[in-house]
Amino acid sequence: MNALRLIAAGHTPALRRAVFGGDDPLDDAGRTATRALKDSPALLARLFPDDRPWLIAPTHAARQTAHLLDAPATTEDPALTEPGFGAWTGRTLDQIDPAALQRFLTDPTAAPHGGESLTTASARLTGWLHRQTTTRGTAIAHPLVIRLIVAAALGLPPGTPRLAVAPLTVIRLTHHRGWTLHL
Repeated sequence: MNALRLIAAGHTPALRRAVFGGDDPLDDAGRTATRALKDSPALLARLFPDDRPWLIAPTHAARQTAHLLDAPATTEDPALTEPGFGAWTGRTLDQIDPAALQRFLTDPTAAPHGGESLTTASARLTGWLHRQTTTRGTAIAHPLVIRLIVAAALGLPPGTPRLAVAPLTVIRLTHHRGWTLHL
């Protein structure tokens, strides 16, 4: 049975301020929390029992999270990139037209920012997930990316509102005739 571990990258300033997009490094609290995870050898050994290469999003936060967890080897995978938010990149929720924001939050096919819709991002990440069915390893990406991957694994729509993934969440998926989520 193949196992895929997903780790949501640690906190960044943009994530705390609810900024769309960007490529911030981890903030102080994000680095501290990631070090705390690493400093629990029993937990780390249980979560990551092997030294297979890790796939990471091509972002500062994913690279730093992998580094602070002492990932044995990493490969950046562009498929793990956060959705493109077009004109909204770098903006906070209060800087977005409320009607456009409402449309984006309620219609996963909408892309009022001119970037990637959640449906488009989900299709990209679903394709990535299907390529992992024979893989054992670990992937690190933005919490939204991890959320979209989990939704795809469970057959949920990309805009599933009640599925939340916090920074440094570790999720294990196994594949045998379909994906199974282990918490």
